[in-house]
Amino acid sequence: MKIDRLIGILSVLLQQEKTTAPELAERFEVSKRTINRDIEDLCKAGIPIQTTQGAHGGISIMDGYRMDRTLLTSKDMQVILAGLRSLDSISGSRYYGQLMEKISAGSSEFVSGRDSILIDLSSWYRDTLAPKIETIQSAIENRHILTFKYYSQSGESSRRIEPYYVVFKWSSWYVWGWCLKRKDFRLFKLNRMDKVGESNAVFKCRSVPAPDLSTEKLFPGGIKVKALFTKDVKWRLVEEFGPACFIEQDDGKLLFTADYTDMENLVTWILTFGEKAEILEPKQARKRLTEIVRNMNDVYKEDEK
Repeated sequence: MKIDRLIGILSVLLQQEKTTAPELAERFEVSKRTINRDIEDLCKAGIPIQTTQGAHGGISIMDGYRMDRTLLTSKDMQVILAGLRSLDSISGSRYYGQLMEKISAGSSEFVSGRDSILIDLSSWYRDTLAPKIETIQSAIENRHILTFKYYSQSGESSRRIEPYYVVFKWSSWYVWGWCLKRKDFRLFKLNRMDKVGESNAVFKCRSVPAPDLSTEKLFPGGIKVKALFTKDVKWRLVEEFGPACFIEQDDGKLLFTADYTDMENLVTWILTFGEKAEILEPKQARKRLTEIVRNMNDVYKEDEK
């Protein structure tokens, strides 16, 4: 948009002593004529821009001009830029990078060498994640129905939703919207979505409740788990459940107790520990693990021949 480009040009001029119209045209992917019109508009807005001709000529801001930043402290700038960098880590465009340039323009005293927080929200799926987020954001802004194929434990389905929020929670990305199939608000995990597209169908914005992202709401518990772990996997238990989730036994093993939400997820989680874990309760999970181990033995016993 033009206003974004004008602010971007101003930020470049505040950071650089001098630039040229061709350089600005290449940077903002517009024609030189458009840049010249933008410079005229900035001059009309009262920005003291001067242009000089010749081999060493160019576009610059008159000496003595600066933006008033008295409302932002160094700590304010660090927090803002940390947030923008985190969004830039999953962005498929240059938007957040340009926004950082605008905010930090001429503020070297605020931002040089003082970063204390670095956040990277990208994942192993960044190449596919960024286009999905970009499409979803566009659908939200345009109030267009979002279409996609969704994979869940119950199977595959085609979904059409009214998208309202892109959500980052539990180390994953989600979209929160009104599902036209379920007639209710739902949270969909982006890594389970395929063929994500923005349709031309427009929807009327509903009164949207903010998604309740509390662990208690989405993962209410109910399955009482008791298991024994070997001492060398203590780090995993601490990382995933905290240091209060187990009691060290006299033989060195760790007696783990916790609430779990889903039986299949519980069984899958225990399997990731291999022979380093033994589930004691619930009996149903122990029985299921016994069946899985027996079936796995049948699959791999041919290798013993």
